[in-house]
Amino acid sequence: MLTRFSVAPLHTMTRTLAAVAMGRAAPDLVITGARVLSTYTERIHRDREVWIKGGRIAVVKRAGDYKKSKLTGARLHDARGGIVAPGLVDPHVHIESSMMTACAFAEAALLNGTTTVFCDSHEIGNVCDVAGIEWMLEDARRAPLSIFLTVPSTVPATNSKLETAGGDLTPAKIGKIFDRWPEAAALGEKMDYIPVAMGDGRSHAILAEALKRGRPVCGHIYGRQFVAAGAASGITDTHEAIDREIAGDFLENGVWIFLRGGNPRTPWHSLPQAIRAVTELGANPKRVCVCTDDRDADDLFLFGMDWVVRQAVAAGLRTTAAWSLGSLHPATRYAKDGEFGGLAPARRADLVLLNDALEVQSTWYGGELVVHHRRITPVLDRALSRRYRYPRAAYATVKLPARKPLSPPLPKKAVTANVIRLVPPGILTAHDRLALPAAGSWADHFAKHDLCFLTVIERHGKNGGVGYGLLRDFGLKDGAVASSVGHDAHNIVLAGTNEADLQLALATVKRLRGGVCVVRRGRVQASVALPIAGLLSDQRAPVVAKETTALKRAWTKLGCKVPYMGFNLLPLSVIPELRLTDKGLIDVLGMRVVPLFT
Repeated sequence: MLTRFSVAPLHTMTRTLAAVAMGRAAPDLVITGARVLSTYTERIHRDREVWIKGGRIAVVKRAGDYKKSKLTGARLHDARGGIVAPGLVDPHVHIESSMMTACAFAEAALLNGTTTVFCDSHEIGNVCDVAGIEWMLEDARRAPLSIFLTVPSTVPATNSKLETAGGDLTPAKIGKIFDRWPEAAALGEKMDYIPVAMGDGRSHAILAEALKRGRPVCGHIYGRQFVAAGAASGITDTHEAIDREIAGDFLENGVWIFLRGGNPRTPWHSLPQAIRAVTELGANPKRVCVCTDDRDADDLFLFGMDWVVRQAVAAGLRTTAAWSLGSLHPATRYAKDGEFGGLAPARRADLVLLNDALEVQSTWYGGELVVHHRRITPVLDRALSRRYRYPRAAYATVKLPARKPLSPPLPKKAVTANVIRLVPPGILTAHDRLALPAAGSWADHFAKHDLCFLTVIERHGKNGGVGYGLLRDFGLKDGAVASSVGHDAHNIVLAGTNEADLQLALATVKRLRGGVCVVRRGRVQASVALPIAGLLSDQRAPVVAKETTALKRAWTKLGCKVPYMGFNLLPLSVIPELRLTDKGLIDVLGMRVVPLFT
């Protein structure tokens, strides 16, 4: 964390804070004329002022008390009747999904009132092993944002027989990360929930590294039949509560649920359904939080944690309760509520000024005004200009084999194809068995069944493997798309209608040293360069957001029905039913490779 925004440990400040609280010493800053949102009592108090000293809250008083005192020297900020609330705490986010570094990510987060995040960096872990996670942690320490790590728990997401990853986080490596980095607050989402339920030795050895150190364990579970086994294995939260019933199951089994809100046009908006466990089934929200999970660059600006909180209000929660779900509850889940999530003495002065619609007007981070009138301040701008620089090795992770075919040969006789069919909104897939008669060209099959090629090519320089598949209901009629962000091994995933455009898309990703691109008829329509581990841009947030917006336009113009973040999940072989990796088609429920044609 940058020195400018550092806050002294509480044990060194107690006498000073007590003196300010008693009026014996002056604060550094007074935010006055405010309504104060208390997450502890879920009430809004009128005519208050907040006294801040050394980046921490000293006391909350009646508005005007500072002027009535004999104290001098404090800076005054008139809130003009706005609502002052604790900064938001995101309990589950993947910074890499924004395609930004941690320092760049901080800009958009602070604009949305988010001052603390718990991130799972399994993306860069899958590419660069422990080194990548430690680069991200160094980056996080420089960022003007409180960033904690939930240590990646499932790298690789499946065994090496099913896909090729760049990293392999063993139980011993995970234990060392916990011991070396104080920011390592929890074990990240345990994505291999079926092996956990079945008692897999490696999976449970990784759980043990967190549990024996007293660290909480984050979960990732699809299917009500796996909830109890996950809880019995020590998992105590999940962001995958996708409907009312499974959300209720999680809560009854002692598992915190993080209601995931996202752009409604993407698969990342399960909040409206899952929150019904509270609004319809009557579950108490004391172990409920809201989170963002994944955000691309421009959506991060538009659909931040403040937007998710407003979605909770729209779904039926009271304003104060919804804000608590985004601040105090996440801090409490990670036992950090003595520092974050509340507006009370001793807590960090991470605060936001809101209007009546809960829209962020200003943000203070450690008592420093970093956002004012919805714009970043000069002090934050200077900090963001001095961001962490990743080492040279981070820029050399796309290692592709010599040219190989990117589409399968056309069958000469009738076959049955194992086809991946997209199921809206795009996280789950179906396994279709499609009868394909003999045809003169692939175009005949594509037009009849709304098919295109789906290809995954290994990019870690290990074996050069290529997996071939067919994708149904994607909507692509002409051209190709490619991404080096193929979750979770982050091999190159491509979809296309012809070999030439597929090859151009792959060559573009290679030239960019990682990235996402859209190609049509021999021309690149749009691209975003991601040279850091093939995952991250090295540009500031507004630049990445602008490039992402252009990419989305080109993506949609090509006819693609699923956003590229959903497309990136097609190699993620822990989500049912059928996926594609560099090793071939994966039957997720059976955890086995199946042929493309039978």
